[in-house]
Amino acid sequence: MRPARARIDLSALRHNYGVARQTHGGQVMAVLKANGYGHGAIPCAQALQQTADGFAVAFVAEGVALREAGIQGSLLSLEGCFDMDELQQCVVLDIWPVVHQLAQVEQIERLDLPAGRSLHVWLKIDTGMHRVGFAPDAVATIHRRLLESGKVGQITFMTHFAQADDLAVDATRLQIERFNQATAGLEGGRSLSNSAAIQAWPAAYGNWGRQGISLYGVDPVDQTRSHPELRAVMTLEAGIFAERWLEPGDALSYGATFVAERRTRIGLVALGYADGYPRSAPTGTAVWVRGQRTRLVGRVCMDMLMVDLTDLPEAGSGDWVEFWGPHIPVGEIAAAVGTISYELLCNVKRVAFEYQG
Repeated sequence: MRPARARIDLSALRHNYGVARQTHGGQVMAVLKANGYGHGAIPCAQALQQTADGFAVAFVAEGVALREAGIQGSLLSLEGCFDMDELQQCVVLDIWPVVHQLAQVEQIERLDLPAGRSLHVWLKIDTGMHRVGFAPDAVATIHRRLLESGKVGQITFMTHFAQADDLAVDATRLQIERFNQATAGLEGGRSLSNSAAIQAWPAAYGNWGRQGISLYGVDPVDQTRSHPELRAVMTLEAGIFAERWLEPGDALSYGATFVAERRTRIGLVALGYADGYPRSAPTGTAVWVRGQRTRLVGRVCMDMLMVDLTDLPEAGSGDWVEFWGPHIPVGEIAAAVGTISYELLCNVKRVAFEYQG
């Protein structure tokens, strides 16, 4: 079997959830959208089933998959419903829809609900991200319409922060103020905090937090470091399957982007950009072999890449190379290629997924 795998540590997942739950104080949604940020939504939900206060997904179909896998409890669809059929699925499967535009309010008003049933709706407010959500001055009117529809039993107000990971700017404080002003005197729960706000903005704590990237062990404020309280859930690693020496002046791989300046021992590793490791990772990008850091060399190929073993005389064929995990923060790799850890985690594919803990 090809030696390439993503090891998913479910005990680390539960640990990270506990950190957020203890920090936030109120209930916390474990966000499992995008297949659990690439970790596997169903096994992650199963691991948290007895622990998490609830789960959040991006859209209704993701929620349906969790329900069909036997996942119980509170379940939120962050994009709400795209049509009446999805709204009916929310009723049948007890999925809470987010309402962020007038068309969704009108769907609820037209909904034919069985006697004794009602929806728990999350009403989204645009406090400054300007992506989706109702303007603050419209919130009271929409809140009243939802209650007067006779279809809504509970409402939770929510917003989403644009810059909670940047503690040097005033944007998050202003968004909190706008949210509080818009919801003053209105009956319902409150949910403001994403991962970064759970960690860094106590003024945003409410009835519900929503833990996304930190659930998977990534520091939401400084993704390039290993957070002292969080544990990496995914370890992306692959095996060295061959070795070779380069002489001074030898060029390596496509484009000859690496030319050896000294006699260099190269390890060929069974992982490439078709597996989700970024092709744009430059020579010098950190990897972990035999308890030490070394570097990627040459251009990443579709099915393999190369690492420098010159200063690791005991390393060689059969050893595993960690590309991110407990020793190499995924955010460090993301910074090296000009993206964010979310994208790298979501892009992992074609490797074996092994669940432990």
